[in-house]
Amino acid sequence: MDWWGWIVGFAFFYVLSAVLLAKATQTLPLGTAYPVWTGIGAIGSVLLGIMVFNEPATFWRLFFLTTLVGSIVGLKSLS
Repeated sequence: MDWWGWIVGFAFFYVLSAVLLAKATQTLPLGTAYPVWTGIGAIGSVLLGIMVFNEPATFWRLFFLTTLVGSIVGLKSLS
């Protein structure tokens, strides 16, 4: 029954992220809000994998994660 916790957590955060995306599109263009939203999801997935599932935190993995963060910040700052 441990998997129920994962399902409930997934459903909660899925709905929360959709609500926050809808809120973000009220002030940002969709072409900016959606890439930022997906980028944050990708970053969160990688960090969750490293911290919870003990996936390797290699130099290249962290390097490209950092470039993703930089790209998101750059995209947001230009909008």
